[in-house]
Amino acid sequence: MRKSILYIGLFLSVFGISCSGGDSDPEPKAQPKKNPEPTSLVFPEQNSECTEGTNITETHSTILFKWNTSANTGSYELTVKNLISEEVLTYTTSTNEYSVDLLRGVPYSWFITSISKFNDGGTATSATWKFYNAGVGIVNYAPFPATAVAPADNSSIPSSITVTLEWSGSDVDNDIASYDVYFGTTQTPLLLSSGVTVTTLNNVSIVPTTTYYWYVVTKDQQGNSSTSEIFEFNVN
Repeated sequence: MRKSILYIGLFLSVFGISCSGGDSDPEPKAQPKKNPEPTSLVFPEQNSECTEGTNITETHSTILFKWNTSANTGSYELTVKNLISEEVLTYTTSTNEYSVDLLRGVPYSWFITSISKFNDGGTATSATWKFYNAGVGIVNYAPFPATAVAPADNSSIPSSITVTLEWSGSDVDNDIASYDVYFGTTQTPLLLSSGVTVTTLNNVSIVPTTTYYWYVVTKDQQGNSSTSEIFEFNVN
């Protein structure tokens, strides 16, 4: 009788171990969230004259912006900037294209921000492209406003007695003739150098603990010109 009880107890013990082991499934591993990847732009093309829009009036046309889809992205934010008035327009879409009504004969820049599909605040930003929205009867376009390369806009640089100013210029017609550079310690800087045919100015005098402002006027061979934003940097 005692042997039977011992066998039954041993059986229940083994059975209990077997049952408890079968019910404890490992917890599933959480899938890591991946940041969205930056998209690549398609249309309007970089430094182009946009002639594929739908003309609405003599002053406005509709442009269909296009870009490639990007991984881990739930939506896209299109940012379009009028390079003359500096007005910025933003639009959100779940597709990789979006139509916008724009002024004709005006230069614009645009870029796309990819927004994470995981709703965790992750984003990625594409390159920025410039284009001219084609105007009525325009056969030669003014240059795009120059952009600061160095010092970067709103940056700080180490203490020094000179600085090299560098900028980037572009033109649909590829006929840039020269640049006028304005530079100083006020937000209305004075002319530093005119008729510059390169995109750098070396050995520009500066002093420490001072904020400087500068901008560039780009001129083409047809007499057209464009004025950049006013750039700013601080010397530590």
